[in-house]
Amino acid sequence: MGDQEIPTAQEAADITVHLRSLSGIRTEGNLTYSNYVDAIVGYRGTNTYLADCEEGVQSPDLSCTIRDVFNPRGMGRAFLNSLAVTLPATFLPILFAGLAAYAFSWFSFPGRYLLFAILVGLQVVPLQMTLVPISRIYADLNLNGTFLGVWLFHTGFGMPYAIYLMFNFIGSLPRDLLESAYLDGASHWTAFRRLVIPLAMPAIASLAIFQFLWVWNDLLVALVFLGGRNPVMTYQISNMVTSLGAGWHLLTAAAFLSMLLPMVIFFFMQRYFIRGMLAGAVKG
Repeated sequence: MGDQEIPTAQEAADITVHLRSLSGIRTEGNLTYSNYVDAIVGYRGTNTYLADCEEGVQSPDLSCTIRDVFNPRGMGRAFLNSLAVTLPATFLPILFAGLAAYAFSWFSFPGRYLLFAILVGLQVVPLQMTLVPISRIYADLNLNGTFLGVWLFHTGFGMPYAIYLMFNFIGSLPRDLLESAYLDGASHWTAFRRLVIPLAMPAIASLAIFQFLWVWNDLLVALVFLGGRNPVMTYQISNMVTSLGAGWHLLTAAAFLSMLLPMVIFFFMQRYFIRGMLAGAVKG
């Protein structure tokens, strides 16, 4: 064969850029503003990401931009789904655990300590072991693919530790304080709402941080019970890596977006965190 002309470095770079443009891959691989916009909107292999609703060209129309942000393939809708899962799944176990801890601390009933030991012992049950039986129950109740099913699952697995921590904290409150409230005519609900909850805010904040981070970063439960019907952020991020590779600049941008809210919540509530953990660690 004859001699073949070897392309120069500049010609090779131009060919690479041209091939990347034909395949729909962005040529800018740095952490730029456009990467974060692509992650939110859902990159579709065009040179414009705020595309017109019908024509596929860049449009200043706000309604078109909103529709692109909530594109099912983007992170906007996944962010809202993650909030819809995480907020109730954080609030419900704390509420029920607070009521249960108050009952274990101030009510006397047969088998109280045995029941408490059983509830605390449920912490050792592996989450993965219950996925199949609970999934079958959800199928009979038509709860698969619904937010309610995920809320119930996270509430059930979050309550044992929450009850343990809240029991140690509420049980260490001064008995004279609650007895004075009872003598003044306060009911158990009034004492719980007006006295126990404000005093237990450090423990509640610690539980809220733990539960929020666990649910927000969860992929397994969301994958099993929600799937692609209502994708959350972890599910959407995992789908960015396929057998054909991944857009690493988009993957890192999406991962950073998923970290923002937990970081804000942690820094906002960190002054309660250590106080709650130390106060609820040992009773007495």
